[in-house]
Amino acid sequence: MSDRSNLVYRYDGSYQGFLCCVAECFADKGLPAAVQTLDEPQATLFPIKAVDTCPELAKRVERSLGEKISPQVQDMVRRGFLTCMEEKELRLIRFILLGYKHGPKVTGLGVHDDVHAIDKALLYLKNEAHYHVEFLRFADCGGFLAAKITPNNWVLPLIVSHFCQRFNCENFLIFDKTHGMGFVYQGKDGQSRGEFFYADAVDLPEPDQDEERYQKLWRLFYDTIAVEGRINPRLRRGNMPMRYWVNMTEFQRQDPGLRRP
Repeated sequence: MSDRSNLVYRYDGSYQGFLCCVAECFADKGLPAAVQTLDEPQATLFPIKAVDTCPELAKRVERSLGEKISPQVQDMVRRGFLTCMEEKELRLIRFILLGYKHGPKVTGLGVHDDVHAIDKALLYLKNEAHYHVEFLRFADCGGFLAAKITPNNWVLPLIVSHFCQRFNCENFLIFDKTHGMGFVYQGKDGQSRGEFFYADAVDLPEPDQDEERYQKLWRLFYDTIAVEGRINPRLRRGNMPMRYWVNMTEFQRQDPGLRRP
């Protein structure tokens, strides 16, 4: 397979569509110059090639990752697709081709630029998912719980299982504002089920008086347990990065009347 062709692949942005791009590389006997999603502007002088998503073809490609390379590589590609890594699709395609060449040993080639970049991106994805499990804040919207997050990576598919187990008897919604992706779960009727959806925005009802009161009490609790003589802003920012604060109840609309004197 040649190093790079002058084609630019455009696909629907789904994981199945990406796997079809991998198959297209073998059909073209070369790597594309770039891989873009359909919603990206066509800012290129290279010829465009639209890659259709074929679920059956995607299944065959994914199955080959586990059989011809290793289940670990198959999992790395799945999770790598959820990252915000620069040139994500091209790096993953090159990683897959490297895996077909070297087999399971590809995961140990940390000195290779693409393997190193993917390892770094997966660590970032893992840490960000962990932070969102810790820092996500639900609000009672009258009959269901709701939360909004603004991650850099596509962490929602990685964290929903935790909340489905934790709140298995509740109805809740989590919306990723960054990527326009949400997850809704229904557990109160005894038939637990969850579903992902895509939307530009989600309008939630304003908190009622009870919810406002609980939020104020939570902020009061947060202020009260602080030991003023041991406040360390740098340590707090290290353990609780500031970009998460915008979605955390304890950092929103502090009420002077409820703050500890």
